[in-house]
Amino acid sequence: MSTENSKFKDFNFAEGELLLINKPYKWTSFDVVGKIRNSLKPLKLKVGHAGTLDPLATGLLIICTGKLTKQIDTFQAEEKEYTGTMILGATTPSFDMETEVDETFDISNISEDEIYAACKPFIGDIEQYPPAHSAVKVNGERLYVKARLGEEVELRKRFVSVPEFEITRIELPEIDFRIVCSKGTYIRSLISDFGKALNNGAYLSKLTRTRSGNFLLKDAFEVLELVNYIRSRKEEAKTEAEA
Repeated sequence: MSTENSKFKDFNFAEGELLLINKPYKWTSFDVVGKIRNSLKPLKLKVGHAGTLDPLATGLLIICTGKLTKQIDTFQAEEKEYTGTMILGATTPSFDMETEVDETFDISNISEDEIYAACKPFIGDIEQYPPAHSAVKVNGERLYVKARLGEEVELRKRFVSVPEFEITRIELPEIDFRIVCSKGTYIRSLISDFGKALNNGAYLSKLTRTRSGNFLLKDAFEVLELVNYIRSRKEEAKTEAEA
């Protein structure tokens, strides 16, 4: 595979590489890390991601290798941008499609003007509670573990910043949106609260991270595209060594 005029290059994974990955639907962020780590064997390198994406979300995942893993917290702290779709008129316990709809609402009297206006209270510095079905730890235990067992979950509010929140399409019950937000913002919680602001209900049906800091999804690798390239370069190096 030629590296000329492309995003492929001769990586130095031990010194440290920052890899932009388009996380596939239903993959966990750790699935991506594991796939890349396995492709680097027999090298034993640190590989980590800078900001978890839920399994049902897609989009930009920053992966760091080698010495660059020391900078993961810096990359993780950067502002994020997302696009997505919500379903108005229903709720789920997880605030997304991981769980079944548990309540429905009449949306026939909700106008487009009301939908656009409902964004305004969520722009700026806001407080929110993480979903009960989330990876947040309370007393050392992941909230989603307790939630799936039907146990009572203690939620603690957090303060986040949402510089931009706009509606980009309305075809009820679907509403498309774009959000720019700070680290730690739960889009699922924001969408749930958006539904409540309309005296209704809403849950997240689609989410894509399009930007993290100055890094863009359009510049990202597909996971298998990168893994296959890494393996092909290893084979080339092995052949050259045996020649």
